[in-house]
Amino acid sequence: MARVAVVGVGAIGGVLAGFLEIAGHEITLCTRRPLPALTVQTPKGPVSVKAKNLTDPALAEPVDWVLVATKTYDAKGAAEWIRGLSQGKAPVAVVQNGVEHRERFAPYVDPELIVPVIIDCPAERQGDGSVVEQRGPARMQVEDGLPGKEFARLFAGTDAIVELTDDFVSPAWRKLCINSVGAISALLMKPAGVLRDEALAKVALEIVAECASVGRAEGAHLDENIGQQVLDVYRAHPPDSINSLLADRIAGRPMEIEARSGVIVRKGEQHGINTPLNRMVVALLLSIRGSSIPS
Repeated sequence: MARVAVVGVGAIGGVLAGFLEIAGHEITLCTRRPLPALTVQTPKGPVSVKAKNLTDPALAEPVDWVLVATKTYDAKGAAEWIRGLSQGKAPVAVVQNGVEHRERFAPYVDPELIVPVIIDCPAERQGDGSVVEQRGPARMQVEDGLPGKEFARLFAGTDAIVELTDDFVSPAWRKLCINSVGAISALLMKPAGVLRDEALAKVALEIVAECASVGRAEGAHLDENIGQQVLDVYRAHPPDSINSLLADRIAGRPMEIEARSGVIVRKGEQHGINTPLNRMVVALLLSIRGSSIPS
């Protein structure tokens, strides 16, 4: 049994906590507001998470592992927790969107302790956050090596799939290809079923094509038919499923614009690759948020 802290208990953080509960670990949930209870509705039934809940980083005590599942823009806030939880010793698994896991936390955490993780798991937080619905299987990818193997062992005996890879760049950009299309739902304020519309499907394929071009320039190995694969992923989801970008917009929360569409535009410029659709997505989302697109 390990002492594991989950920083950020949204949909993904809740799912991770559910798996850790099944695996029998000692869990600490680090949240901004009190979370008196947490139930994860898994495909096999409900899991009640028995955990200590902290709302003040000053009360954090050392653990064996820190799992960060906050939004990408809240790295600084997560770092306040990491100082007390890790104390420069415990590894920090960054389970977030985007392709810059290490860069995001390098100012706050020893790079040797950072363990980047990609997760694919349809999940939604319900109501006040005390219930998380896991709407499909969870698949994680982590860099091969001792930290990655130890991370995988945290989920032994659960249904979580943890794959070790020598090429983390490729799955990270593949996940970003999937996330890039989620902007369509966020802009239209409609769930995944909207991508069954053929006209919107063509737009989705073009958005993915831009993302894949930039990803390949970054060294990712992506299938030529990655666009259709992404479209198939969305069409396999229940039509009413909501991605995190849309969920944040509905709730009036900040959106992960920079870590999703924004990074495609920014890295595209670095490689001389034009990304007009993703640039338009960024401009529209920033306009909704009340910001302006960087020049």
